[in-house]
This record gives sequence, C-alpha cells and structure tokens, in this order.
Amino acid sequence: MSPTTRRKETTAGQKMCHQIPWRCFFYLFTCLLLWTEAVPVAIDKTKVRVPEEKKEEKVDHPDTGLYYDRYLREVIDVLETDKHFREKLQNTDMEDIKQGKLAKELDFVSHHIRTKLDELKRQEVSRLRTLIKAKHEMQNGNDVAMDHQALLKQFEYLNHMNPHTFETDDLDKLIKTATKDLENFDKERHEEFKRYEMMKEHERREYLKTLDEEKRQKEEEHYEEMKKKHADHPKVNHPGSQDQLKEVWEEADGLDPVDFDPKTFFKLHDSNGDGYLDEQELEALFTKELEKMYDPNNEEDDMVEMEEERLRMREHVMNEVDTNRDRLVSLDEFMISTGKKEFLEPDSWETLEQQPAFTEEELKEFEKHISNQEQELSKKSEELLKQKEELERQQQQLNAQKLELQQAVEHMERLRSQQAQQPPVLEGEPNIQNGAVQPPSETGSHQPPAAGDAKPQESHQ
Repeated sequence: MSPTTRRKETTAGQKMCHQIPWRCFFYLFTCLLLWTEAVPVAIDKTKVRVPEEKKEEKVDHPDTGLYYDRYLREVIDVLETDKHFREKLQNTDMEDIKQGKLAKELDFVSHHIRTKLDELKRQEVSRLRTLIKAKHEMQNGNDVAMDHQALLKQFEYLNHMNPHTFETDDLDKLIKTATKDLENFDKERHEEFKRYEMMKEHERREYLKTLDEEKRQKEEEHYEEMKKKHADHPKVNHPGSQDQLKEVWEEADGLDPVDFDPKTFFKLHDSNGDGYLDEQELEALFTKELEKMYDPNNEEDDMVEMEEERLRMREHVMNEVDTNRDRLVSLDEFMISTGKKEFLEPDSWETLEQQPAFTEEELKEFEKHISNQEQELSKKSEELLKQKEELERQQQQLNAQKLELQQAVEHMERLRSQQAQQPPVLEGEPNIQNGAVQPPSETGSHQPPAAGDAKPQESHQ
C-alpha cells in the first residue's frame, strides 16, 4: 500500500486536530453578556421577554482546545452567576480585559462565589499534582522525593504559591495565559500542518526507494495524475467576498441571488442569534467552496488538507473583517467590510496546491531531523539490546551458582544421612568399616605385639 493510499485512511484523531473550535477566550466572556439576548431573526427584540427559567441556563461554551479548558469553563460558569461581575463586564472593553482590569473586580463578588472558586482551584491543583506524580513515578520510580511546588511553576494559568484560595492574581493569570495560548493557536496549526505535509512527502519518497525502476515510474505517473485531478475543480471564490456569500445565499439558503442583502445574510448565519459571527459560524460559510475541491470518496483528496483550507479561509476573513481583533465579527464590522473593494472585486483565491506548505530546503532539514531521530532510536535500541544480553548472561550465572549451591546442599544432606545410619563403635571392640577390621583407637588400649618384637619381660612384684 502506497503512502498516498495510507494517508486517505485519516483517523478520527487526526481530523479532530484540525477541527478544533478556534473560538477564543474573549468569545467565552462575550457569551456572558449575550446569552440572554438571543432571539430569532424575524422577531422584534424590543418586544421579546425572556422566560425566567432561561436566567438559570448556562452557556454551552465551546471547547477551546486548551489543556486547562475544563477549569477555564468552570471558572467562567461560576463568575457569570454574580450580578456585580456581569455588570462590570458589560462596561469593560477587550483591551482592559487583556490588561487585567477585569480581574480586579473579583474582590467585589459575593462570598459564596469566592468559596466556589476556591474549591475549583483546590480541585485543579489536586489534579495537577496527581498528573505530576504519575509522570514522575513513570520516569523516576517511587523512591525519589518530589517538590510539587517547583513542578507546579510550569502551569502559568494559576498561582501555585497559594493552592487553597482563588485570588485576583489567579483570574489575571487565567485570562492572560488563555489569551496568549489562543492567539498562538493559528501559528502552531500552520507548523503542525507543515510537518504533516513534509512527513507525507518523506514517506512517499521512501516508498519509491523500495520499488524497482518500472514500478517507481508507474507510481510517479500515478502521483502526478492524482495532483492534476485534484487541481481540476471549479473556480473557488475568494472567502468573504460578495460572490462567495451570494453562492451560499443561493445554494445553501435557497434564496434568489438578485435579492441578496448583507444584513439579512448576517442574521441568517448568526445561528445562535448573539449578534456576532464567531469562528465556527464563519467556517460553516466555506463548506460550498470546499466541496468544489474535496470529496472524501476521491483518492486524490486529503481530508486533513480540506480542514486546513477551511481554517485558512476563516483566518483570512478574520484578518480582513475583525477590526478590533476580538476574534468575533460584529454586524457593524461585517457591514463595513461589504463596502470595500475587496468584497466587491476580490482577487483570486490561492488554494493549498497553489501555495506549497514547505520548500525543498525545509524538507531536507526535516528529513535530516528524522534521520537523526532514527539514529538516536537505533542507538538506544542497541543499548537496550546489550543491556538485555548482559542481564541474560548474569541470570545464567546466577542460575548456575544456584544449581551448584543446590548440589552442594544435597551432597551434605547425603553425608549426614549416611553418618546417622552407622552404628556407634564400642570401646575395646574393633571398628568395622567397609569390610575392614580397624583396631581400637582409644589411647592406652591393648595392642598385640608386632611380629619380630621381643616378648615383654614379666614384671616382678
């Protein structure tokens, strides 16, 4: 199976890596302001009365993709129940939030809110300590002392020096860390996609090396054929342009293109009615364009690349329309953008195949890095094999020593058994051993004279 075929079998995990909802932390805070004001497009907002039970509903915050997402959302859910904090939030702009002015309002929230936040922080610190301990035990064993405080420093979104109470510094750290991490998401995504593309090309070239000349030529021809087939698609409209939105208006919304109205279009696609087009709502607008280029049933189309194309389109529109950089498109921002030349007479859109993700130099550097990693792994594998052989040799020696010791113990047991079975030797009686008569060995016992010895003289009294 060639790498091209293997890459078509994209796992769900790979897809999720490129389908993360890229809504930022500020969108989560904006939800606190707007969740009670969502209404259908055709309804006059001045006549709408929000049912009482909706005041108790919680916003279903999207997953930010951050590793502390659950903690972030739980803190927001608790803060949004405080009336004072909500009122301050309404009067605080995004720049003030970034600078930490909103965090200072934590000192004025109610006591039971602070108590809930304290408990959330204690749970989060406990979770981090458990993770640290598990990782430490896997790497170093259980017999080494561990400094939790020192290890907690790596988690910048909370104040590790005070693990018991949620303070102003904790909210400030949480806001700033989340802001920084989310702003870096697109940059990290670009690098991740570049690595994906380089690895795909690396595997393709390595596969070609395993083929003979005839098969290699056929594989190269097939590869070029798939590239041309993928590039042969209808014109892709510039994302966010009038032509692109009109196509959605006509084909997705089923409306007459002659009646296209930007304001009505905005309200139609503000699916949650909060007065903003967030990043997910924007990405949904590009589905028709993506269907021109990608089909999951086609061998030449890579679904990972499709998701990257979708995110590129969303990122481009955000850069063009989102003037206050809050990662949300308001109705005012949208309407202003529709009056620009870029909206009415846009440039052609360059798709991924027209903008290579990497250069040949970058690929060579990547392959060099891969080669170094493989050498390191090979070296470690050899070391582990030698350690295994040494351990086996030592085990064999131990087994041999154990056998010798066992044989020695058995020999001693036999000797003891033989000695225990021999009758005791009486004084003055010959000791018969192995069929031979042994003279008594007692000192002073009578011994017959040897041949040739002179007869003893008789004693005289």
